[in-house]
Amino acid sequence: MQTDELITAQNRIQQDLLTTLDAFSLPEPLKGAVHHAVMLGGKRIRPALCYATAEIQSNLNFAAVRRAAVAIELIHCYSLVHDDLPCMDNDLLRRGQPTCHVAFGERAALLAGDILQSMAFEVLASRLFDQAGAVDQAIVVKQMQILATASSKMVCGQMLDLQSEGKCIDQITLEKIHKNKTGALISAAIMMSAVAVFEGVNPAIPKLREFAQAIGLAFQVQDDILDVTASTEELGKTAGKDELVEKSTYPALMGLDDAIQYVKELHDEAFNALSFFDGKAVALENIALFLLHRKQ
Repeated sequence: MQTDELITAQNRIQQDLLTTLDAFSLPEPLKGAVHHAVMLGGKRIRPALCYATAEIQSNLNFAAVRRAAVAIELIHCYSLVHDDLPCMDNDLLRRGQPTCHVAFGERAALLAGDILQSMAFEVLASRLFDQAGAVDQAIVVKQMQILATASSKMVCGQMLDLQSEGKCIDQITLEKIHKNKTGALISAAIMMSAVAVFEGVNPAIPKLREFAQAIGLAFQVQDDILDVTASTEELGKTAGKDELVEKSTYPALMGLDDAIQYVKELHDEAFNALSFFDGKAVALENIALFLLHRKQ
């Protein structure tokens, strides 16, 4: 069951995403492919983490946080579109709907992913949502650096993941893949918000980074577990696909029971980091609990 934080985040980001897409004039079928990739729903975990981080400082409406939430979701959506392409994972379902290349063709899907990536940085540099307060340009530069670095890490992680298919790799290598492929963007969602709401050199920053790294890896381990324990209907994408294409996963490497235990250990690390905030990080705690118990 989703938390109040996630439901609120989904409503908020949905409107901001629509506002953002309406600000761009795109030709068809590119426009349709972009809307398909972005607006079909999803858990919106990354924007929710942006908002929850800002909530520690009671700063939910800060324009820099809203733009960061939109930008990180656009990058995430681009990565899904490209991940699903025939030359990558060749998936037919995403969020319970036909994948972008199935619905709009491979060329439109490829270009939709391309433009979503550039749109993310345009949003950060724009004046969208400035009615919530003008943004210090130093914050914009920091957010761009965080997002660019995370995006590059994600692509490198995807390459390493493809190269590992059908091979026997150790846990160190598997963690390197997933800290980049999945963890980097999750961490970026938290850190982009953190640099916007915590001023200067602040002890909160390393604690949030510690939380972000633990929760980012836990998210991927849980994804691997769900791929072998949940149905296609529950996941909204093809279940059992990892095993079918011989991907390296935590259940395959460690066994299912040990993978489940590892997720719990990572969540313990995440909650230990949040103890620094003395009860002010409730929104982050609730999202972390949802991620631990999620079924899709």
